[in-house]
Amino acid sequence: MAVQAAISMQSEDPADKIVRHAGLLSEHLQARRQQMYPPDAQKSLRTFMIHEVSRLTSIPESTLKLMSNEGKGPVPARLENNHRVYTLAQINELRELFAAQRPAEALRFLPHRREGEHLQILAVANFKGGSAKTTTSAHLAHYLALHGYRVLAIDLDPQASLSAMFGAQPEMDVRQNETIYAALRYDKERRPISEIIRPTYFTGIDLIPGNIEVMEYEHETPRFLSQQRRDGDDSIFFERLRLALADVEDRYDVVILDTPPSLGFLTLGAIYAATGLLVTVHPAMLDVMSMSQFLLMMGDLISVIRDAGATMKQDFLRYVVTRHDPMDHSQVHVVSMLRHLFTEDVLTSTAIESAAIETAGLAKRTLYELESGNISATTAKRARESIDAVNDQILGLIKQSWGRS
Repeated sequence: MAVQAAISMQSEDPADKIVRHAGLLSEHLQARRQQMYPPDAQKSLRTFMIHEVSRLTSIPESTLKLMSNEGKGPVPARLENNHRVYTLAQINELRELFAAQRPAEALRFLPHRREGEHLQILAVANFKGGSAKTTTSAHLAHYLALHGYRVLAIDLDPQASLSAMFGAQPEMDVRQNETIYAALRYDKERRPISEIIRPTYFTGIDLIPGNIEVMEYEHETPRFLSQQRRDGDDSIFFERLRLALADVEDRYDVVILDTPPSLGFLTLGAIYAATGLLVTVHPAMLDVMSMSQFLLMMGDLISVIRDAGATMKQDFLRYVVTRHDPMDHSQVHVVSMLRHLFTEDVLTSTAIESAAIETAGLAKRTLYELESGNISATTAKRARESIDAVNDQILGLIKQSWGRS
Protein backbone atom coordinates (compact mmCIF):
# COMPACT_ATOMS: atom_id res chain seq x y z
CA MET A 1 0.00 0.00 0.00
CA ALA A 2 2.82 2.40 0.88
CA VAL A 3 4.53 1.61 -2.44
CA GLN A 4 1.30 2.20 -4.37
CA ALA A 5 0.77 5.51 -2.56
CA ALA A 6 4.31 6.60 -3.39
CA ILE A 7 3.83 5.71 -7.09
CA SER A 8 0.51 7.55 -7.10
CA MET A 9 2.11 10.67 -5.63
CA GLN A 10 4.91 10.54 -8.20
CA SER A 11 2.39 10.53 -11.04
CA GLU A 12 0.24 13.21 -9.42
CA ASP A 13 -0.58 16.22 -11.57
CA PRO A 14 1.49 19.26 -10.47
CA ALA A 15 -1.64 21.40 -10.09
CA ASP A 16 -3.27 18.77 -7.85
CA LYS A 17 -0.01 18.46 -5.93
CA ILE A 18 0.02 22.22 -5.23
CA VAL A 19 -3.54 22.03 -3.90
CA ARG A 20 -2.66 19.01 -1.73
CA HIS A 21 0.51 20.66 -0.41
CA ALA A 22 -1.42 23.85 0.35
CA GLY A 23 -3.91 21.84 2.40
CA LEU A 24 -1.19 19.94 4.25
CA LEU A 25 0.75 23.08 5.10
CA SER A 26 -2.36 25.00 6.09
CA GLU A 27 -3.46 22.21 8.45
CA HIS A 28 0.02 22.03 9.97
CA LEU A 29 0.22 25.80 10.51
CA GLN A 30 -3.24 25.89 12.06
CA ALA A 31 -2.33 23.05 14.41
CA ARG A 32 0.91 24.82 15.33
CA ARG A 33 -0.92 28.07 15.90
CA GLN A 34 -3.49 26.37 18.15
CA GLN A 35 -0.63 24.80 20.09
CA MET A 36 1.04 28.19 20.58
CA TYR A 37 -2.22 30.12 21.03
CA PRO A 38 -5.22 27.96 22.01
CA PRO A 39 -8.60 28.99 20.50
CA ASP A 40 -9.64 30.87 23.63
CA ALA A 41 -6.25 32.52 24.11
CA GLN A 42 -5.24 35.98 22.99
CA LYS A 43 -1.72 37.12 22.27
CA SER A 44 -0.60 39.49 25.01
CA LEU A 45 2.18 41.97 25.54
CA ARG A 46 4.67 41.61 28.35
CA THR A 47 4.81 44.07 31.23
CA PHE A 48 7.57 46.61 31.73
CA MET A 49 9.95 47.08 34.64
CA ILE A 50 10.14 50.48 36.25
CA HIS A 51 13.50 51.33 34.67
CA GLU A 52 11.99 50.60 31.25
CA VAL A 53 9.02 52.83 32.01
CA SER A 54 11.37 55.63 33.02
CA ARG A 55 13.35 55.29 29.81
CA LEU A 56 10.22 55.30 27.65
CA THR A 57 8.50 58.22 29.36
CA SER A 58 11.45 60.30 30.70
CA ILE A 59 9.78 60.18 34.14
CA PRO A 60 12.48 59.54 36.79
CA GLU A 61 12.40 56.16 38.53
CA SER A 62 12.31 57.90 41.90
CA THR A 63 9.15 59.77 40.87
CA LEU A 64 7.48 56.58 39.68
CA LYS A 65 8.31 54.78 42.94
CA LEU A 66 7.04 57.71 45.01
CA MET A 67 3.77 57.81 43.04
CA SER A 68 3.32 54.08 43.52
CA ASN A 69 3.97 54.34 47.28
CA GLU A 70 1.49 57.20 47.58
CA GLY A 71 -1.18 55.46 45.48
CA LYS A 72 -1.11 58.07 42.73
CA GLY A 73 -1.55 57.26 39.07
CA PRO A 74 -1.92 53.71 37.69
CA VAL A 75 -1.16 50.99 40.21
CA PRO A 76 1.65 48.70 39.02
CA ALA A 77 1.56 44.97 39.60
CA ARG A 78 4.20 43.36 41.82
CA LEU A 79 6.36 40.43 40.81
CA GLU A 80 7.42 37.70 43.23
CA ASN A 81 10.61 39.65 43.92
CA ASN A 82 8.42 42.71 44.71
CA HIS A 83 9.58 44.62 41.62
CA ARG A 84 6.96 46.90 40.12
CA VAL A 85 5.78 46.28 36.55
CA TYR A 86 3.46 48.32 34.34
CA THR A 87 1.39 47.45 31.28
CA LEU A 88 1.76 49.61 28.18
CA ALA A 89 -1.77 50.89 28.79
CA GLN A 90 -0.65 52.06 32.25
CA ILE A 91 2.43 53.70 30.73
CA ASN A 92 0.12 55.68 28.45
CA GLU A 93 -1.97 56.66 31.50
CA LEU A 94 1.21 58.06 33.04
CA ARG A 95 1.90 60.02 29.86
CA GLU A 96 -1.55 61.58 29.90
CA LEU A 97 -1.30 62.35 33.59
CA PHE A 98 2.04 64.15 33.30
CA ALA A 99 0.98 65.95 30.12
CA ALA A 100 -2.05 67.34 31.99
CA GLN A 101 -0.02 68.28 35.06
CA ARG A 102 2.77 69.95 33.07
CA PRO A 103 1.16 71.57 30.01
CA ALA A 104 4.36 73.40 29.09
CA GLU A 105 6.04 69.98 28.65
CA ALA A 106 2.99 68.14 27.32
CA LEU A 107 4.65 67.20 24.04
CA ARG A 108 7.53 65.58 25.90
CA PHE A 109 5.17 63.19 27.66
CA LEU A 110 2.39 62.79 25.09
CA PRO A 111 3.83 63.12 21.58
CA HIS A 112 0.60 62.83 19.58
CA ARG A 113 0.19 64.91 16.44
CA ARG A 114 -0.86 68.49 17.06
CA GLU A 115 -2.96 70.74 14.88
CA GLY A 116 -1.17 71.46 11.62
CA GLU A 117 0.93 68.26 11.77
CA HIS A 118 -0.13 65.94 8.97
CA LEU A 119 -0.64 62.20 9.27
CA GLN A 120 2.58 60.34 8.50
CA ILE A 121 2.00 57.42 6.11
CA LEU A 122 5.12 55.28 5.79
CA ALA A 123 5.34 52.71 2.99
CA VAL A 124 7.92 49.98 3.53
CA ALA A 125 8.72 48.69 0.07
CA ASN A 126 10.96 46.59 -2.17
CA PHE A 127 9.92 43.75 -4.45
CA LYS A 128 12.87 41.57 -3.47
CA GLY A 129 11.81 38.89 -1.03
CA GLY A 130 14.01 38.61 2.05
CA SER A 131 14.67 42.33 2.38
CA ALA A 132 12.97 42.31 5.82
CA LYS A 133 10.00 44.52 4.95
CA THR A 134 7.71 42.87 7.48
CA THR A 135 10.39 42.72 10.19
CA THR A 136 11.09 46.42 9.64
CA SER A 137 7.37 47.30 9.65
CA ALA A 138 6.60 45.35 12.82
CA HIS A 139 9.58 46.68 14.78
CA LEU A 140 8.84 50.25 13.70
CA ALA A 141 5.18 49.95 14.70
CA HIS A 142 6.13 48.56 18.12
CA TYR A 143 8.83 51.18 18.67
CA LEU A 144 6.46 54.05 17.89
CA ALA A 145 3.70 52.66 20.11
CA LEU A 146 6.13 52.17 23.00
CA HIS A 147 7.05 55.83 22.67
CA GLY A 148 3.46 57.00 22.88
CA TYR A 149 2.41 57.35 19.24
CA ARG A 150 -0.90 56.12 17.80
CA VAL A 151 -0.18 53.67 14.98
CA LEU A 152 -2.26 52.00 12.28
CA ALA A 153 -0.51 49.04 10.63
CA ILE A 154 -1.90 47.89 7.28
CA ASP A 155 -0.94 44.55 5.76
CA LEU A 156 -1.04 44.90 1.96
CA ASP A 157 0.74 41.59 1.39
CA PRO A 158 -1.41 38.53 0.56
CA GLN A 159 1.15 36.42 2.46
CA ALA A 160 0.00 38.34 5.57
CA SER A 161 3.18 37.94 7.63
CA LEU A 162 2.58 41.24 9.42
CA SER A 163 -0.92 40.10 10.40
CA ALA A 164 0.55 36.92 11.86
CA MET A 165 3.04 39.00 13.87
CA PHE A 166 0.05 40.69 15.49
CA GLY A 167 -1.65 37.38 16.26
CA ALA A 168 -4.10 37.40 13.34
CA GLN A 169 -3.74 34.09 11.50
CA PRO A 170 -4.87 34.96 7.95
CA GLU A 171 -6.62 31.64 7.29
CA MET A 172 -8.47 31.53 10.61
CA ASP A 173 -8.96 35.03 11.96
CA VAL A 174 -9.48 37.13 8.83
CA ARG A 175 -12.81 36.53 7.12
CA GLN A 176 -14.12 37.65 3.76
CA ASN A 177 -14.16 41.43 3.22
CA GLU A 178 -12.04 42.17 6.31
CA THR A 179 -8.80 43.17 4.56
CA ILE A 180 -7.81 46.47 2.95
CA TYR A 181 -9.50 45.15 -0.19
CA ALA A 182 -12.85 45.81 1.50
CA ALA A 183 -12.09 49.55 1.59
CA LEU A 184 -10.69 49.70 -1.96
CA ARG A 185 -12.97 47.46 -4.00
CA TYR A 186 -15.09 48.85 -6.81
CA ASP A 187 -18.49 47.28 -6.13
CA LYS A 188 -21.39 47.65 -3.69
CA GLU A 189 -19.60 45.51 -1.08
CA ARG A 190 -17.06 48.28 -0.41
CA ARG A 191 -16.83 49.17 3.29
CA PRO A 192 -15.65 52.26 5.19
CA ILE A 193 -12.09 51.74 6.35
CA SER A 194 -13.17 52.32 9.95
CA GLU A 195 -15.15 49.07 9.84
CA ILE A 196 -12.15 46.88 9.02
CA ILE A 197 -9.71 48.34 11.55
CA ARG A 198 -9.23 46.09 14.55
CA PRO A 199 -7.40 46.71 17.83
CA THR A 200 -4.36 44.61 18.69
CA TYR A 201 -2.90 43.27 21.91
CA PHE A 202 -0.19 45.93 21.57
CA THR A 203 -1.68 49.07 23.11
CA GLY A 204 -1.50 51.98 20.69
CA ILE A 205 -1.50 49.87 17.51
CA ASP A 206 -4.53 49.07 15.36
CA LEU A 207 -4.37 46.68 12.43
CA ILE A 208 -5.96 46.10 9.05
CA PRO A 209 -4.98 42.48 8.41
CA GLY A 210 -4.24 40.82 5.10
CA ASN A 211 -4.75 37.46 3.48
CA ILE A 212 -5.04 36.10 -0.04
CA GLU A 213 -8.15 38.25 -0.56
CA VAL A 214 -6.06 41.40 -1.14
CA MET A 215 -5.04 39.90 -4.49
CA GLU A 216 -8.59 40.57 -5.69
CA TYR A 217 -7.66 44.24 -5.97
CA GLU A 218 -4.89 43.35 -8.42
CA HIS A 219 -7.40 41.39 -10.52
CA GLU A 220 -10.24 43.90 -10.40
CA THR A 221 -8.31 47.09 -11.08
CA PRO A 222 -7.52 46.26 -14.75
CA ARG A 223 -11.22 45.56 -15.34
CA PHE A 224 -12.09 48.86 -13.66
CA LEU A 225 -9.58 50.74 -15.81
CA SER A 226 -11.01 49.13 -18.94
CA GLN A 227 -14.51 50.15 -17.90
CA GLN A 228 -13.26 53.68 -17.22
CA ARG A 229 -12.07 54.03 -20.77
CA ARG A 230 -15.43 52.90 -22.13
CA ASP A 231 -17.41 55.20 -19.84
CA GLY A 232 -15.11 58.21 -20.13
CA ASP A 233 -14.58 58.14 -16.33
CA ASP A 234 -11.40 60.01 -15.35
CA SER A 235 -11.28 59.09 -11.63
CA ILE A 236 -7.80 58.09 -10.49
CA PHE A 237 -7.63 54.53 -9.13
CA PHE A 238 -4.36 54.95 -7.22
CA GLU A 239 -5.90 57.62 -4.98
CA ARG A 240 -8.24 55.12 -3.35
CA LEU A 241 -5.94 54.20 -0.46
CA ARG A 242 -5.05 57.80 0.38
CA LEU A 243 -8.74 58.81 0.26
CA ALA A 244 -9.73 55.87 2.47
CA LEU A 245 -7.10 56.81 5.07
CA ALA A 246 -8.37 60.39 5.14
CA ASP A 247 -11.53 59.11 6.85
CA VAL A 248 -9.59 57.95 9.94
CA GLU A 249 -6.54 60.23 9.95
CA ASP A 250 -7.65 62.03 13.13
CA ARG A 251 -7.25 58.77 15.07
CA TYR A 252 -3.55 58.19 14.30
CA ASP A 253 -0.14 59.77 14.21
CA VAL A 254 1.52 57.26 11.90
CA VAL A 255 0.27 54.68 9.39
CA ILE A 256 2.66 51.89 8.37
CA LEU A 257 2.05 50.13 5.06
CA ASP A 258 3.71 46.73 4.69
CA THR A 259 3.69 46.32 0.91
CA PRO A 260 3.78 43.09 -1.10
CA PRO A 261 6.99 41.96 -2.85
CA SER A 262 5.76 43.24 -6.21
CA LEU A 263 5.05 46.49 -8.01
CA GLY A 264 1.33 45.97 -8.51
CA PHE A 265 -1.64 48.24 -8.03
CA LEU A 266 -1.53 47.94 -4.22
CA THR A 267 2.11 48.99 -4.08
CA LEU A 268 1.41 51.85 -6.47
CA GLY A 269 -1.41 53.04 -4.22
CA ALA A 270 0.88 52.76 -1.20
CA ILE A 271 3.63 54.79 -2.86
CA TYR A 272 1.13 57.47 -3.86
CA ALA A 273 -0.41 57.61 -0.37
CA ALA A 274 2.95 57.66 1.43
CA THR A 275 4.40 60.74 3.04
CA GLY A 276 7.57 58.76 3.68
CA LEU A 277 9.05 55.88 1.69
CA LEU A 278 11.34 53.33 3.34
CA VAL A 279 13.12 51.01 0.90
CA THR A 280 14.59 48.00 2.70
CA VAL A 281 17.72 46.51 1.20
CA HIS A 282 19.84 43.51 2.16
CA PRO A 283 23.46 44.47 1.37
CA ALA A 284 24.22 41.72 -1.12
CA MET A 285 24.92 42.43 -4.77
CA LEU A 286 22.05 40.30 -6.10
CA ASP A 287 19.64 42.14 -3.82
CA VAL A 288 21.02 45.51 -4.90
CA MET A 289 20.64 44.52 -8.56
CA SER A 290 17.03 43.60 -7.85
CA MET A 291 16.51 46.92 -6.07
CA SER A 292 17.87 48.70 -9.14
CA GLN A 293 15.07 47.18 -11.22
CA PHE A 294 12.58 48.05 -8.50
CA LEU A 295 13.66 51.70 -8.57
CA LEU A 296 13.54 51.85 -12.36
CA MET A 297 10.03 50.44 -12.41
CA MET A 298 8.95 52.68 -9.55
CA GLY A 299 10.27 55.69 -11.46
CA ASP A 300 8.12 54.70 -14.43
CA LEU A 301 5.07 54.36 -12.19
CA ILE A 302 5.67 57.76 -10.62
CA SER A 303 5.79 59.21 -14.13
CA VAL A 304 2.38 57.64 -14.78
CA ILE A 305 1.04 59.28 -11.62
CA ARG A 306 2.38 62.67 -12.66
CA ASP A 307 1.07 62.29 -16.19
CA ALA A 308 -2.37 61.70 -14.68
CA GLY A 309 -2.15 65.15 -13.09
CA ALA A 310 -1.62 63.87 -9.54
CA THR A 311 1.09 65.04 -7.17
CA MET A 312 3.22 63.06 -4.75
CA LYS A 313 3.43 64.43 -1.22
CA GLN A 314 6.41 62.62 0.24
CA ASP A 315 8.49 64.22 2.97
CA PHE A 316 11.38 61.78 2.66
CA LEU A 317 12.81 58.70 0.99
CA ARG A 318 15.29 56.57 2.90
CA TYR A 319 17.07 53.28 2.29
CA VAL A 320 17.12 50.99 5.31
CA VAL A 321 19.99 48.48 5.33
CA THR A 322 18.67 45.24 6.85
CA ARG A 323 20.13 41.86 7.84
CA HIS A 324 23.51 43.54 7.93
CA ASP A 325 26.63 41.66 8.99
CA PRO A 326 29.27 44.36 9.67
CA MET A 327 31.99 41.69 9.66
CA ASP A 328 31.19 40.58 6.10
CA HIS A 329 33.58 42.46 3.79
CA SER A 330 31.34 42.08 0.75
CA GLN A 331 28.43 43.62 2.69
CA VAL A 332 30.65 46.45 3.91
CA HIS A 333 31.54 47.13 0.26
CA VAL A 334 27.86 47.20 -0.76
CA VAL A 335 26.88 49.52 2.08
CA SER A 336 29.76 51.86 1.20
CA MET A 337 28.62 51.88 -2.43
CA LEU A 338 25.05 52.76 -1.43
CA ARG A 339 26.25 55.58 0.83
CA HIS A 340 28.45 56.92 -1.97
CA LEU A 341 25.58 56.87 -4.47
CA PHE A 342 22.67 57.96 -2.26
CA THR A 343 24.55 59.89 0.49
CA GLU A 344 22.18 60.99 3.30
CA ASP A 345 19.26 59.04 1.81
CA VAL A 346 20.76 55.87 3.34
CA LEU A 347 20.08 55.68 7.07
CA THR A 348 23.36 55.86 8.96
CA SER A 349 22.18 53.12 11.32
CA THR A 350 21.68 49.60 9.99
CA ALA A 351 19.59 46.68 11.21
CA ILE A 352 22.11 43.95 11.95
CA GLU A 353 21.54 40.28 11.24
CA SER A 354 20.99 38.65 14.61
CA ALA A 355 19.91 35.38 16.15
CA ALA A 356 17.77 37.44 18.51
CA ILE A 357 15.65 38.76 15.64
CA GLU A 358 15.38 35.26 14.15
CA THR A 359 14.35 33.78 17.50
CA ALA A 360 11.74 36.45 18.03
CA GLY A 361 10.43 35.98 14.50
CA LEU A 362 9.95 32.25 14.97
CA ALA A 363 7.58 33.07 17.83
CA LYS A 364 5.93 35.82 15.73
CA ARG A 365 7.35 38.50 18.00
CA THR A 366 9.67 41.47 17.77
CA LEU A 367 12.65 42.24 19.97
CA TYR A 368 10.44 44.60 21.95
CA GLU A 369 8.34 41.65 23.11
CA LEU A 370 11.18 39.38 24.19
CA GLU A 371 11.53 38.91 27.92
CA SER A 372 14.81 38.25 29.66
CA GLY A 373 15.88 34.65 29.37
CA ASN A 374 14.55 34.10 25.82
CA ILE A 375 18.04 34.56 24.41
CA SER A 376 21.45 35.60 25.72
CA ALA A 377 21.43 39.10 27.16
CA THR A 378 24.43 40.22 25.10
CA THR A 379 22.91 39.07 21.79
CA ALA A 380 19.55 40.61 22.60
CA LYS A 381 21.11 43.90 23.73
CA ARG A 382 23.19 44.26 20.58
CA ALA A 383 20.24 43.54 18.31
CA ARG A 384 17.93 45.84 20.27
CA GLU A 385 20.42 48.72 20.10
CA SER A 386 20.67 48.25 16.34
CA ILE A 387 16.91 48.24 15.77
CA ASP A 388 16.42 51.14 18.21
CA ALA A 389 18.97 53.23 16.31
CA VAL A 390 17.20 52.61 12.97
CA ASN A 391 13.77 53.39 14.40
CA ASP A 392 15.04 56.46 16.23
CA GLN A 393 16.32 57.87 12.94
CA ILE A 394 12.96 57.23 11.28
CA LEU A 395 11.18 58.90 14.20
CA GLY A 396 13.54 61.84 13.79
CA LEU A 397 12.43 62.17 10.15
CA ILE A 398 8.79 62.11 11.25
CA LYS A 399 9.38 64.84 13.81
CA GLN A 400 11.29 66.89 11.26
CA SER A 401 8.37 66.67 8.85
CA TRP A 402 6.13 67.99 11.62
CA GLY A 403 8.48 70.88 12.26
CA ARG A 404 9.53 69.64 15.70
CA SER A 405 13.09 70.22 16.85
